[in-house]
Amino acid sequence: MTRIIAGSAGGIRLDVPGHGTRPTSDRVRESLFGALESMEAIVDARVLDLYAGSGALGLEALSRGARSVVLVERGRPAVGVIRRNVAAVVRGLAGDVSPGSRASVQEAPVHAFLVRATGPFDLVFTDPPYDLSDEDMTADLVALAPLLSPDAIVVIERAKRSAPPDLAGAGLALIREKVYGDTALWWAEPAAT
Repeated sequence: MTRIIAGSAGGIRLDVPGHGTRPTSDRVRESLFGALESMEAIVDARVLDLYAGSGALGLEALSRGARSVVLVERGRPAVGVIRRNVAAVVRGLAGDVSPGSRASVQEAPVHAFLVRATGPFDLVFTDPPYDLSDEDMTADLVALAPLLSPDAIVVIERAKRSAPPDLAGAGLALIREKVYGDTALWWAEPAAT
């Protein structure tokens, strides 16, 4: 079972696509969001959730006070699941909030979305399929860099056995990294120019 862990929509259950996605475990999300809250990176953030799967990362941020979230997923079945999850989370949020003003779902390949998107985004989650090549991961990060606010945080999730992302090649600087079982997370920010 996947659920929203904390915030205004805490406890709401999220649907998960039947196949083709790899949901981030509650344990990893709890640790990740604890770190992000200590960095004051969530409240009022404009969030981008790439390879959104169920939308759990972006919706967790929304529940914890993010201003808005854009969830990007190319798989049609997963997009349907994300839309249902957005509706459930928005219903659970305190206040009378219009779903379209806080959360939007984009059905598109991530790279195609990035080359046409406009930012800025303050917090980005990129949790690609483990079989995404290192070259494609770097191309995504390069396309993402111009969309970031100056103080943005980018969180990259990959398999522990994956090579670390080429942050320098994308104009990003490593802040922190952590391994949880088979999952590795890298936190990055725009590199100083």
